[in-house]
Amino acid sequence: MPGLQAYLAEEFVSTPLFGILLSLVAYQIGLVLYKKVRVSALNPLLVGCVIVILLLLYTGIDFETFNRGGDYISFFLGPATVVLAVPLYKKIQLLKSDALPILAGISAGSIAGMSSILVLSRFFGLDEALSISLVPKSVTTPIGMEISRQLGGLPAVTVAAIVITGIIGAVVGPFICRCFRIKDKVAVGVAIGTASHALGTTKAIELGETEGAMSGLAIGIAGLLTVFLAPLLVYLFGLLF
Repeated sequence: MPGLQAYLAEEFVSTPLFGILLSLVAYQIGLVLYKKVRVSALNPLLVGCVIVILLLLYTGIDFETFNRGGDYISFFLGPATVVLAVPLYKKIQLLKSDALPILAGISAGSIAGMSSILVLSRFFGLDEALSISLVPKSVTTPIGMEISRQLGGLPAVTVAAIVITGIIGAVVGPFICRCFRIKDKVAVGVAIGTASHALGTTKAIELGETEGAMSGLAIGIAGLLTVFLAPLLVYLFGLLF
C-alpha cells in the first residue's frame, strides 16, 4: 500500500493540477495572512512565492514539473488584466477632463523607467541580454515576456523582474507618495500603475476607486508605450554607449 500511495503521489505531482493547486493554496495562505496583519511587506503574492519555493526545495520537485500547472495560470494573465478596465469605466469622466496630464505622466514614467534600467545596466557592467531582459520590468507579464523575447532578452529573467518590481511597488509605492506629499488621487494611481503594473494596481485599488482606475489605465498605456519605445531606446543606448 505505501508503494501504491507513493506512485499515486508521484503521478499527481506530474500533472498540471499539482502546480495549479499549489499556487492557489500558497496565494490563499498569503492572502489570509495579509488580511490578519495588514503589513504591506507581507504581500500575498510574495508570501505565496516564498511558500512555493520553500516547498519545491524541501521536496526536491523540479521547477519544470511545477510549471506545467503554472503555464495554465499564465494563460489567464491577459484576460485578468482586461478586468481592470471596469474601475476605469466608472471614472471615464475624470479621464476625459485630465487626459493630457495623465498621458504625460504615464509617458514620462515609462520612459524614465526604461532609460534608468539601461543606464544602470551599463554602469554596473551587465551583459546585453540581461540588460534587455530588465527593460520591460514595469509592464504586465504577457507584454514583458514578448518584448524581451523579440529584443533577444531572457523571458525567465523578465518575469522575475516584473514580479519583483510589482511587489516592491505595492509595498513602498504608497509610502513614497506620502513622503513626497503626493495627495492627488489621480497622480497616486498613475504613478503606482506606471511603475508597478497589475501588482501595484491591487494596492492602488485598496487606496481608493480613483487610484485604482487611474492605475489600471496606466497599465494599458504604459504597456503600449513600452512595446513601441523599448526597441528604440535599446537601439539608441547601443549607439551612445
